[in-house]
Amino acid sequence: MFFPESKLSPGRLLFVVEAGNTTTSFVVFKGCEILEVLGVSTKSLSDHDACRSTLEPIIRRYPELCDAAICSVVPFLEKITEEYLRHHLTGTILTVSASLILPFKLHYVSPASFGADRLALCAMSQSLYPEDAVIALDLGTAITVDVLSSTRHYLGGLIMPGLDLMAKALHEYTARLPLVALERPETLLGCSTVDGIRNGIIHGTVSSLDGLIEKIQQWLDEKHHEKRVRVLATGGNAPFLASVLSSPLEVEELAVVKGTRYLFSLNAEAPD
Repeated sequence: MFFPESKLSPGRLLFVVEAGNTTTSFVVFKGCEILEVLGVSTKSLSDHDACRSTLEPIIRRYPELCDAAICSVVPFLEKITEEYLRHHLTGTILTVSASLILPFKLHYVSPASFGADRLALCAMSQSLYPEDAVIALDLGTAITVDVLSSTRHYLGGLIMPGLDLMAKALHEYTARLPLVALERPETLLGCSTVDGIRNGIIHGTVSSLDGLIEKIQQWLDEKHHEKRVRVLATGGNAPFLASVLSSPLEVEELAVVKGTRYLFSLNAEAPD
């Protein structure tokens, strides 16, 4: 694995907070080793007291903890988490944004609007596959597709609704369609409303992703002469979708967390 570090000590602890739309993860690293992972519902962290009651036990368990990195797509949670950590930790508190030193060149009309989770995933993609082009998928509440060249340039991306968001939208924006639990379909077509919704969402998403991956691989070959393309997937639905997609891919469930740690290592002691 390509994982260049700054001058950070291999035994130094780092607290990483990844705040997603559905789940927030709290992870303690010692060097590259993960000591603890705690995942909670983002909705449960709706105020300062809830956030404090979650963070305080972790901070107490690791009295030598000084540094933290925050990767958040939830502005309110990012704010209260950063305030708490700056008050209770004595080291560097880093928030992932496009203003950081990045291991790739970000070509984006408005870099400030590029999601922190996408930045961390792209950083991890470059760490894992430094010599290959990468299609990075985040298969969560939303599905994001980001593409990087083997020369460490961001080439563009796509955003579409995730599985659960589609199911919820069909339920909330129609009069009679039920909210359906999403499981692997046993048939192509459904013979009930529930099966029709489930099969439509799953088969539609799988066909869309398989088709997009194939089109992007072809585009990378024709436009950028990329012969080696890796596909990396993360997010809550990554294990499930990986099991039904035809396209071969690597699943790294903590890719955003690890990418956040990588960005911390590049920035915490970077020269002025």
